[in-house]
Amino acid sequence: MLLIFVVASIFRLNVLFVACNSISRVRKFPDGFMIGTATASYQIEGAWDVDGKSENIWDHLTHTDPCKVLDCSNGDVADNSYYLYKRDVEMMRELGLDTYRFSISWTRILPTGFPDYINKAGVAYYNNLIDEMLKYNIQPLVTLYHWDLPQKIQEMGGWTNSEIVNWFGDYARVIFKLFGDRVKYFITINEPHQICEFGYGKDIFAPALNIQGIADYLCMKNVLLGHARAYHIYDQEFRVKQNGKIFITINAEWHQPKTVNDEEAARDARQFYWEVYAHPIFSKSGNFPPEMIKRIADKSAAQGFLRSRLPELSSEEVKFVQGTSDFFGLNHYSTYIVYRNESAPEVHPVPSYDDDVETTQYQLPQWKIGSSNSTKYVPWGFRSLFNYISHQYGNPPILVTENGFATNGGIDDKDRVTYYRGYLNALLDAIDDGVDIRGYTAWSLMDNFEWSQGYTECFGLYEVDYNDPNRTRTPRKSAYVLKEIIRTRSIDPNYEPDMNQPLTIDDNN
Repeated sequence: MLLIFVVASIFRLNVLFVACNSISRVRKFPDGFMIGTATASYQIEGAWDVDGKSENIWDHLTHTDPCKVLDCSNGDVADNSYYLYKRDVEMMRELGLDTYRFSISWTRILPTGFPDYINKAGVAYYNNLIDEMLKYNIQPLVTLYHWDLPQKIQEMGGWTNSEIVNWFGDYARVIFKLFGDRVKYFITINEPHQICEFGYGKDIFAPALNIQGIADYLCMKNVLLGHARAYHIYDQEFRVKQNGKIFITINAEWHQPKTVNDEEAARDARQFYWEVYAHPIFSKSGNFPPEMIKRIADKSAAQGFLRSRLPELSSEEVKFVQGTSDFFGLNHYSTYIVYRNESAPEVHPVPSYDDDVETTQYQLPQWKIGSSNSTKYVPWGFRSLFNYISHQYGNPPILVTENGFATNGGIDDKDRVTYYRGYLNALLDAIDDGVDIRGYTAWSLMDNFEWSQGYTECFGLYEVDYNDPNRTRTPRKSAYVLKEIIRTRSIDPNYEPDMNQPLTIDDNN
């Protein structure tokens, strides 16, 4: 662990050197490196109740408690991509994307939540999108679950009900049958920490249960088992014929110890925030991280519980989960400095996830670029994270499935350009370090409904005019820059696009 701290500290202290050395010269991407963009179904599709689609948990939350979202908005129309998918593919062609990541709406395919009825209109929508992409050699990267659980399944307990392992497996099998002949990359579940901690432990995301230290841990176990069930179904029933890849995507920020004495705190933060999902899948021993198991068990006993609030994985379940990911799917946005407040009481009568991890984290004001507080610019943390994953888990192949920068709008998004160039240079530094990184997916193709932030935060390479019923999409400066990166397979820090010229489709795409 000390070695990891020293390596990460060298990256932090040498950030100016890295900026001058790496970012000042043209750098090439390896042959075969995939570059794409990403979205998710609830965030862009709209058409929330048309053509047979039923209610999901975000439909339910935003309709029953509208101002749970910052601007009291919802995804009823969003970017209207259900009707405008051909324009979306045209944008992919303008950028020259290798791949496009999107998610499938469970309730658009299975309105009851179960495979007793498959909605033909929903199937047609995704068939049309996939076929339109493949027509122009854009590889679909399909997420099975990006947070929009059927409301009826939530009413039966959602991710706290162990039966969801079977329900999710049934849904996954339907998707593989319908689309696996053309889709060669599947993500089972997106960002399990956000699902469990923000939706079940707290009330930030749907279903907003706010049952801390218990519901979130039940969710953790069932999400892992649900992911593994989908993986094994694909592996045993579809892989030989369809010849694709399947993996989970984990959101991992870099947790940097404040001092050398805070390495244990940083370790705990990593384990609680994301290694709780990575360790069972990618480690040689499997199971939840042992230090995390002990912390929660000790806290639970001191609070009077008869057993740990973290449900146990049986030896059979440990084996069932272990090794179930063809890639390490990585979402990353920023970095935090972590320490432990030794003056805080050791035991709290009311259990919570935050009390269990018992760390404090913060960001430095100089990391802020632009007007938004949502994403801070810390590219050395990206490199540190890559090296940590490589060191911890035997250098698994990594696909970056989300990385992006928030603004408050506007076409001349020079801060997003700075962010993308800095983080892509850090990614290339990590490749030079020996980390096996296979691709990069920018969040997001276009502005969209950003969950609890609604439409107040803009992550899009394309600006979306929400005052226009046509939801006009307009390329930002970052779109021009990413197009040049993809065209040349390199980062040129001196490239300045002519934004007076339209972003056009190249002849070969």
